[in-house]
Amino acid sequence: MRPRRIPHCLPACLIIATVTASPATAAPARAEPARAKAGPTGPVGLAIRDEAGGALKRFYADRGFRPLWAPGGKIGRQADTLIRFLKSAELDGLRSSSYNIDKLSDAVGAARAGDPRAVARAELELSDAFARYVQDQRRGGARMIYADRTLKPKKLATDRVLRAAAFPKSFGDYIADMGWMSPLYVRLRDLMARAEKAGASKETMERLQLNLDRARLLPGPWTRHIVVDASSGRLWYYEAGEQVGTMRVVVGAQETQTPMLAGTLQWAILNPYWNVPDYLAEKSVAPKILGGKSLASLRMEALSDWGPAAHKLDPASIDWPAVASGKQVLRLRELPGAENSMGRVKFIFPNKEGIYLHDTPNRNLLQKDDRHFSNGCIRLENAAELGRWLLARPIGAASSKPEQAVPLPAQVPVYLTYITATATDAGVTFRKDVYGRDK
Repeated sequence: MRPRRIPHCLPACLIIATVTASPATAAPARAEPARAKAGPTGPVGLAIRDEAGGALKRFYADRGFRPLWAPGGKIGRQADTLIRFLKSAELDGLRSSSYNIDKLSDAVGAARAGDPRAVARAELELSDAFARYVQDQRRGGARMIYADRTLKPKKLATDRVLRAAAFPKSFGDYIADMGWMSPLYVRLRDLMARAEKAGASKETMERLQLNLDRARLLPGPWTRHIVVDASSGRLWYYEAGEQVGTMRVVVGAQETQTPMLAGTLQWAILNPYWNVPDYLAEKSVAPKILGGKSLASLRMEALSDWGPAAHKLDPASIDWPAVASGKQVLRLRELPGAENSMGRVKFIFPNKEGIYLHDTPNRNLLQKDDRHFSNGCIRLENAAELGRWLLARPIGAASSKPEQAVPLPAQVPVYLTYITATATDAGVTFRKDVYGRDK
């Protein structure tokens, strides 16, 4: 049964509901700089112009028919790397036979002699096979909730795949590192190869495939984005082809799971309130009030409803026995401050699941190996570090005013996933399947 969600982020989420999220792509966020179209230079460029058609011709025309796989007129080592990937495409859940590898290898072999037309034919066949491979790798995958529909994977156009590959300074490194896929995907693919070589069981291989299909939905490191893994309790963030940060996080407990979810971070909320979940108001707060504590001593206040015009209630007017018995639902929120459960900041994105990323004063849970303790939201080990990356400046409120909404200078996709497979010296193992998603 899917855990019940409560509107944790109100009232701030009412502010962002009308903001349109910016799109993110599986390819690099920036395209290759535009160039004035020029005629082909050199005999290989002339041959490419004569041989290319369709999307390939558009791509090469935009770069003056300069070769991608044959810098200096000679096919580079990246061609051999691609062919190795294609030969092992079964690791991706694909068929190697789909890529006519023998014909591709023959074309590359013929090009080694240096004839410009042979080089051009190999160049075009490599680009075609590469684009189809990338398109196939990014197709399908596990079930994901897309709070921002622009993040849902779509079939990539051939010229777009090639422009993305031409963008990094080193095309060879981009191919060797499989830079169009998430580093988590690349690691899992390597694990698949190791497990297959070691003769792993059918069950192990199927479980690895489930993990790979989750990672298939994640962008490559050239897209500026954040990944949260709810299995390991870890967060990574990437830009410009690199992992630029990582930290521990506390994620949802078994009963209140962090979902597979993709959305776009838009706001930092400084000095946030914490909206107390209904069950905690019933099971924790109400008994304390009946035991003699006051809302003021708990640094909380009660509100009339969840709407933006809600007004404060006099604690003496509340039927606390009814709240404690579950007969009355009461909205409670904790006031901002150093001990607020949200800490100093939360980062929010529009989603119906009530999920966001936030600071936390409860540091001891971050030191545990198993960090499944939250109500579904993501508690950050270093919210200040992540905030500095998101805002391009240190986070800090100008005053003690609650719920200060600061728009991010650039909206950032965030992907919540669930990767249980991991490598050990002995081979492949799996973390405890806390959410039961590997079954």
